Amino acid sequence: MKGRWVLLVHGGAKEIEPHEEEDNRTGCLEALQAGTELLGRGGSAVDAVEASIRVLERLPVFNAGFGSVLNVRGEVEMCAAMMDGATLDVGAVGALMGVRHPVSAARAMLRKEPVLLAGAGAFAFARDNHVELVAPESMVAAHREDGHDTVGAVALDLNGNIAAGTSTGGLEDAAKGRMGDSPMPGCGFYADNKIGGVALSGHGEGIARLAAAAQIMGAIKQLGPEQAIEKALSQMERVGGDAGGIALDPDGRTGWWHNSPHFAVALASRDAPDGRVWLHKAEEKE
Repeated sequence: MKGRWVLLVHGGAKEIEPHEEEDNRTGCLEALQAGTELLGRGGSAVDAVEASIRVLERLPVFNAGFGSVLNVRGEVEMCAAMMDGATLDVGAVGALMGVRHPVSAARAMLRKEPVLLAGAGAFAFARDNHVELVAPESMVAAHREDGHDTVGAVALDLNGNIAAGTSTGGLEDAAKGRMGDSPMPGCGFYADNKIGGVALSGHGEGIARLAAAAQIMGAIKQLGPEQAIEKALSQMERVGGDAGGIALDPDGRTGWWHNSPHFAVALASRDAPDGRVWLHKAEEKE
């Protein structure tokens, strides 16, 4: 349905302490605004997803970019991915250090042949493609023991193109080099103009073992975005951990669901450009 734009962003499937609620709400709305400003004037879904996630990466309340948790060595290692539903191009980076915005490194890879680069290879690619570099230690912010998880976004633009993206600092005290579902297409994200787009958050190993994004994409046409997410993520009990997801289809129908304590989600569209934000599915009915 050309002529309609939609944007969903999320700040992670996690537990949000009362004193963190406002930062999660305002952060998601700020990210939403960055993307909707582009979509509203005819910008691409890919641009909107990158712009939204860049906002989340610079806010320390989210486990992405500057807010990333530390691995077992006390380092910030980040993963990010983007997918263009028009071309099925994928760009992903894993275990990346020394980059301000890992989602922009993923964006720079979209039109390249490799799907995923990690570690030193990902850093070399970012450097050679003029992605902003920083001293790795400058990415260390104040950290909590819990309350963090992957961020993401999905968008439909006025031309009917769909994009999806993710960004994460991973797990607290993870082994060096660890990567979860976030940079793996079909696990933590996917986008296809003919089907829809999805971005997930939660226990990365469990999401990856279920190939949850692939399951959701396979069910969107039959069940719709929300029921497709619920059906796939209800299986998390098989592998342990909790999760949440956002999705949309080519007609602009949206859905989100989680079995985590909270899930910070914001949504805007051409019909409701100011957007709304929720921290739990139950809030949607309030």
